[in-house]
Amino acid sequence: MKKTIQEVNVTDKRVLVRVDFNVPLENGRVTDDDRIRSALPTIRYLLDQNARIILCAHLDRPKGKVVEGLRLDPVSHRLSQLLERDVTKIDDCVGPEAEKAANRLGSGEILLLENTRFHPEEKKNDGDFAEKLAALAGVYVNDAFGTAHRAHASTEGVAHRLPAVAGLLMAEELNKLYQILATPEKPFIAILGGAKISGKIDVLKHLLGQADLLLVGGGMANTLLKAKGLEVGGSLVEEESLAEAKQILDKAGERLILPPDVVVADAPSDETTARTVSADQVSATVQILDIGSETIDLFKTKLAPARTVIWNGPLGAFETPPFAEGTMAVARLLADLDATTVVGGGDTVPALHRAGVGKEITHVSTGGGAFLDFLQGKELPGIAILQDG
Repeated sequence: MKKTIQEVNVTDKRVLVRVDFNVPLENGRVTDDDRIRSALPTIRYLLDQNARIILCAHLDRPKGKVVEGLRLDPVSHRLSQLLERDVTKIDDCVGPEAEKAANRLGSGEILLLENTRFHPEEKKNDGDFAEKLAALAGVYVNDAFGTAHRAHASTEGVAHRLPAVAGLLMAEELNKLYQILATPEKPFIAILGGAKISGKIDVLKHLLGQADLLLVGGGMANTLLKAKGLEVGGSLVEEESLAEAKQILDKAGERLILPPDVVVADAPSDETTARTVSADQVSATVQILDIGSETIDLFKTKLAPARTVIWNGPLGAFETPPFAEGTMAVARLLADLDATTVVGGGDTVPALHRAGVGKEITHVSTGGGAFLDFLQGKELPGIAILQDG
């Protein structure tokens, strides 16, 4: 396991903390503060130690340019409210302004740097950029599991230049995921959804060697259905992945369960007329946008004996009410199971909260891509570089 902030001296030291504040904004306000709240235990621990706290994070995809609507000011405001104390926010993450702000920090004070992705050097893991970030502090803490699969300057490069340890959120993620997934209690069932299959081909292949059953829905099921030779109309399909999808179906056999019925409509809108049809009766003029009631019942039957369940990816266009029931139903099914349940993914976790069952899940991961890479047993750069405990 990795060394944590509780195993190093941070008292009165400047500590650079990589947090995951990639939160949704609307009209200059944070609309979902779960990721900010997840970082609070680490921040509060550092406050208790009288550390000088420097937070860095990215927001969305500004593509290496300053985008006014992606500044972290709303995040700073919300963090200040949650901590009930001032948080200083500056308009850059490196350079003279950052250096002066870091040097002015007193014990128990908090500085939030600007969106690291305003600099193209961040995603390139540029050495000079990482050096400038590292120069702001004496200790580095990675508390952003959700970005640990990226070898960026603020997640991996800095850790070569400072004593680097895990934050409390990172440590909790690793402890729980290793504990649950290293030797999952059987039967072990995986539920996979989401829009695309291409990013989850390796996950599917890996899980075929681990899980007893794979239940698949969402857009990725469309590609598998088409690979079986079924009509999927105008549904989202990745034509370039059809050959691999066919190979996966051939290898999985009866262990991979696809929807026997689906909800279709002309388009994913509130005004459209949705109807449920058999998966082999989809017309060429409609789109598959959710799993049907028969599929929900089938998934319920298959999940009943499970002792461990992991879920990544919504099972339909759940953001649009007519196509939310499949995802909501599966969330409720997991909440009712007498099993260890693990849910991860940027779209899946909001669905849990919308269903009102987030607290009924054994572990809700803060990672999306990182969660998927972890499932495959891949080495995550932002974790591998941290000091071993």
